[in-house]
Amino acid sequence: MTSTPPLRAKSATVRGRPGELLTTHLGLTARAAQRIQARIGTIPGTPTDFWTWVALAALLHDTGKIPYGFQRMVGNTSDEAVSWGERHEILSLGFVEHLLSHLPDDDRLWIAAVVAGHHRPYTGVNAPRVLLAQLSDDTADDFHERFSRIDPEQLLRLLRWLRGTARRLDLPVLPDLPEISVRDLTDAAFDVFSRLMDRWERPVLPAVDAQLVGRTATLLLGAVTMADHLSSAHSPLDTHHPLTSGYPEALAERLAVGGHALRPQQAEAADTSGHLLLRSWTGSGKTEAVLLWARRQITELGTLHSCVPRVFYVLPYLASINAMTERLEKELDARDRIGVAHSKAASYHLAQALKDGCPTDDGLGEPALRDDDAETADAAVKAHSRAQATRNFRELFRVGTPYQLLRGALAGPVHSGILTDSVNSVFVLDELHAYDARRLGMILAAMRFWHETGGRIAVMSATLPTRLAELVTETLDGQTTLVEPPPVTTAPARHRLHLRDDHLTSEAALAEIRTALDAGQSVLVVANNVRDAITLYETLAPHCVGLHGEGSAYLLHSRFRRMDRDTIETSLRQRFAAGHAQRLPGLLVGTQALEVSLDLDLDLCHTSAADLEALLQRFGRVNRLAARPPAPVIVHASAYGPRRGTGTAEWADGVYEADPTRLAWNILTRHDGQTIDEQQVTAWLDEIYTSDWGDRWCAATQAAREVFHNAFLTFTQPFEDRTGLAEAFDRQFDGIEAVLQEDLAEYEKLLTTADTRSTGRLQADRYLVPLPQWAASAARFDKRLGVHILNADYDPELGLVSINHDTRRTYQAGEVL
Repeated sequence: MTSTPPLRAKSATVRGRPGELLTTHLGLTARAAQRIQARIGTIPGTPTDFWTWVALAALLHDTGKIPYGFQRMVGNTSDEAVSWGERHEILSLGFVEHLLSHLPDDDRLWIAAVVAGHHRPYTGVNAPRVLLAQLSDDTADDFHERFSRIDPEQLLRLLRWLRGTARRLDLPVLPDLPEISVRDLTDAAFDVFSRLMDRWERPVLPAVDAQLVGRTATLLLGAVTMADHLSSAHSPLDTHHPLTSGYPEALAERLAVGGHALRPQQAEAADTSGHLLLRSWTGSGKTEAVLLWARRQITELGTLHSCVPRVFYVLPYLASINAMTERLEKELDARDRIGVAHSKAASYHLAQALKDGCPTDDGLGEPALRDDDAETADAAVKAHSRAQATRNFRELFRVGTPYQLLRGALAGPVHSGILTDSVNSVFVLDELHAYDARRLGMILAAMRFWHETGGRIAVMSATLPTRLAELVTETLDGQTTLVEPPPVTTAPARHRLHLRDDHLTSEAALAEIRTALDAGQSVLVVANNVRDAITLYETLAPHCVGLHGEGSAYLLHSRFRRMDRDTIETSLRQRFAAGHAQRLPGLLVGTQALEVSLDLDLDLCHTSAADLEALLQRFGRVNRLAARPPAPVIVHASAYGPRRGTGTAEWADGVYEADPTRLAWNILTRHDGQTIDEQQVTAWLDEIYTSDWGDRWCAATQAAREVFHNAFLTFTQPFEDRTGLAEAFDRQFDGIEAVLQEDLAEYEKLLTTADTRSTGRLQADRYLVPLPQWAASAARFDKRLGVHILNADYDPELGLVSINHDTRRTYQAGEVL
């Protein structure tokens, strides 16, 4: 029937404009698969025909959209659009069987497996979503009844187009066009579906190659879903690496202009092939060293696997990720070419877009943000687009949290693309010490997967204990190179250590801090918990402001609305940023949120005792560039006691484990009054990590690594539904966010009046306050708005002060929020 309208793949997205043609979508998806192949290259441990299977599956994945029921559903018929209720990917199996009948049966089954699974899992407990539950009781006649309303002329035209397109893409389809009736198509789909269920309904047998079989299936699925998403979003893939081959020469020239040369550890890192352990003190050029190393790996992997390796720079904290992204854009002259891969990436891009659109109003080049609704709405659209591009794997260099990469372990149609995109990539893991044993074990398991799939991994830290280095080396089959400054190198003398037996909130501590403020110094005060930080700020800020004026005292912790935190951080950079020619007096009170979030440089530090890695990070915000004589870092004794919900175990100020905190205190006691030799810090850490506590930590980390590997990375059932695990997985990394009751009206207005829900949510998210998981019970979840609502006392200067109407959840001094 020549009058039949051309087949559509999708509904109209713009009123009056028809949806995308099916042939257009299939062609774009097949070409996207070939672009992905050019980026990822040959994958260790996969069959030689892997990418041929991917391209064929991409070409055929949506051919099952040919029936009248689907075309009606997308508004491509004269009848009213209604839901079809069938699975188009199942009918697509008939095209696989007939167009590829000349290929080996095993090849066709691999292709068919990912065609059938590119939207929904085969098996699992979530019965309405899985294919086996929907179709397992069908007969061939049932299949024909489900899918048989197909125009034979449209079928013939589609077959001709598929054959011609495959030949143009140099893909192996039948040399002659097969004669296929509608019944032939549905019978073939039924036969292939039955064989797929027989093959994948049960776990892969634990044979020697069972893990490789499951991994191949998962990576195939990931490649096809990546191609599908790229074609649907019409999203490009970057082809030119921002970390160019000219970076080493450019860095050397830049250093030479200042009369410098590469440090020995930087030169050694640049010459290292394979996995790297980089240990060097703050300010010794670790970032440049690891970029030099990464550039070498890009070249080697590109030659070895015919790929364009991605670089993933992994950090534990959102604020440090944002700061590193800005730094790398400047270092590599790569504006808008560094991806931000974390759960608040769109918010980061929104903040950047708003800054870019505003004039500066101070001598430091910081933009003055205007709350202009039209400008914000436009910026939100652009920010959402940038974040979506990263989710579609656009950039070759991305900065993010390990959580974003680990989520690939959930596999399936939604997440397997993350795993495929990580193959033959370069990974830089910074601040690995920041993770607890459980999360660290999960990261180590992922590192093993990256190693086995062609990746190169660098772990870098100023505080890398030998035991952690050994765990990484064991995970990577012993294939690591340790690079650190040569023994003859002298570390800068930045800090002089002082211990106090009184708590940070004591009158003696407060008097000492006031004296420093009286002397015109900038003072960093770091408490272990939010309540102590607020108390200290309320007590000390009036004194500071009275001496040094408005804008001289600040509080920063993790319980601020996003827009308030952005404002505070901008002000902090203006007053205390490292490298400023003019040093200003003032007060900064905060929690561990300050440890790595900002490139600040103050005159001295008062801090509560914590584990040694945390303390060293806090010290790093003082005399950061070693441009002055050793600065005082004053450590106050913590208060120990049980934490709610943890039994009788003791915690330092309710936050840090008691044993490593006490071990750190004992070591510091031996060096009270001395200048800290940063070359001896590793020995201090090794003393802690070889203690009884260190033995328990090591055993817990190894156990967590194996649990995560066995549960998520063996892929014995690659087409099983894992959505039930997603919520539990998310809880291990993220808390929740809530909107204050007083902000609810404005939040809803922004959410509901924007052009799209995604940009509306992005604008509204400025009002969200981060909270721990337990706070969900103190908040009310609004299903309509999709947000927790919190009745609490909040102040833009103090942050979240208390949560109301729940005596069991009263926000008390010394408690962790």
